[in-house]
Amino acid sequence: MTTPPRQLPRFPVNFLWGVSTSAQQIEGAVDEGGRGPSSWDAFAAEPGRFKDGSDASVATDHYHRYPEDVALLKDLGVGAYRFSVAWSRVLPTGAGAVSKAGLGFYDRLVDELCAAGVRPVPTLFHWDTPLALEQAGGWLERDTAYRFAEYAEVVAARLGDRVERWITLNEPAELTLLGYGLGEHAPGKRLLFDALPVAHHQLLGHGLAVQALRARGGGTYSIGIANSHGPVWSASESDEDKGAADFYDLLLNRLFADPLLLGHYPDGIDEMLPGPVAEDLGVIAQPLDRYGINYYQPTLVGAPGPDAPTHFAGIGIPPEMPFSVREIEGHPRTAFGWPVVPAALTELLTSFRDRYGDRLPPVVITENGCSYDGLDDQERIAFLDGHLRALHRAMEAGVDVRGYFVWSLLDNFEWAEGYAQRFGLVHIDYETLARTPKASFRWLRDALREQRARG
Repeated sequence: MTTPPRQLPRFPVNFLWGVSTSAQQIEGAVDEGGRGPSSWDAFAAEPGRFKDGSDASVATDHYHRYPEDVALLKDLGVGAYRFSVAWSRVLPTGAGAVSKAGLGFYDRLVDELCAAGVRPVPTLFHWDTPLALEQAGGWLERDTAYRFAEYAEVVAARLGDRVERWITLNEPAELTLLGYGLGEHAPGKRLLFDALPVAHHQLLGHGLAVQALRARGGGTYSIGIANSHGPVWSASESDEDKGAADFYDLLLNRLFADPLLLGHYPDGIDEMLPGPVAEDLGVIAQPLDRYGINYYQPTLVGAPGPDAPTHFAGIGIPPEMPFSVREIEGHPRTAFGWPVVPAALTELLTSFRDRYGDRLPPVVITENGCSYDGLDDQERIAFLDGHLRALHRAMEAGVDVRGYFVWSLLDNFEWAEGYAQRFGLVHIDYETLARTPKASFRWLRDALREQRARG
């Protein structure tokens, strides 16, 4: 595969370019600085949970090597770095006593970023629930939402003098569906549709955290969420396939966007949720300054049946689910087996504009990336080039997009896949932890320099 033309379409001068990571995937140092265990630490201790038998106890050792990683960010030329704060590093049991050492790590990281001219964009929760809270029921319990808001206040009180942009949750859909519904991620529960309270409690926690951040920062903070979304395509024009695709779209997209942007759940969902749902929706639908979208791929969905696939991307689909996920043919695939369909990003963004209208805040692509091996990663260059062009087409069509974050800065711990999948612009040698920028790093660095030169 040859390198695409270097010159991208011209993006606005104030467009925010960044890269993303998460604490559990890069920090390591799980027993240092007063950090308490997370749900993922416990999940890793269960035999067979990770495909390569690894864990995140060291990961990329970002906890000790963050100055080196910030130097890479500066060299790359991005304006922002989206990282996550490990809840149990700040509050080892999820509530109560604060770890001064844990907060001190993020204090130093933010200072390092500011000194390098890189805007810090913390995500408060990226799936790593403090184990003590998980053992008390985790996100199945309403109380966790209130503990999350208290934690948000603690972090903002320490970092809020230098941090303007905040993200509350990362991908509540994945934690709900993969962590509690299908058991493929921590905490490993297979509750199927009984996992729906997890969705509601995460969204409630988001709304409560927004209130806490507004109280702390007044009008100075820009607050958003990072939801995973993607187009859902019907396998055929049959009523059965279209109905299955509509249901899958509800689970992936509308269940998590409608309450935030429209102030209500899709029809029929309210009665499946616990607590005073109508009252909670007033908290959930707090006005947002940005709406973050993590996009990776579209999904082709059909009705279940005896010939329907039982697995998708390594995830088992129980036969009682009212849909089946099919392979999308005719497109290149990443090392993860995901189809590369840049045009689907344009489709997603324009469909959100059409569905939500003026209730959709300015959008930021908070994650977009791919897994490929090797230092000369021409496939990743082609992926980024194609998706940035697709993003620009959505902007030309009238979608208000303000930023784009690549997933990820570093190769890292890829959840249940262990270290087999490499999403980074920077290669990690897991024996020595040496960092080596890939061809895609240099391509993006040059592309950003060219954007700045064009003014």
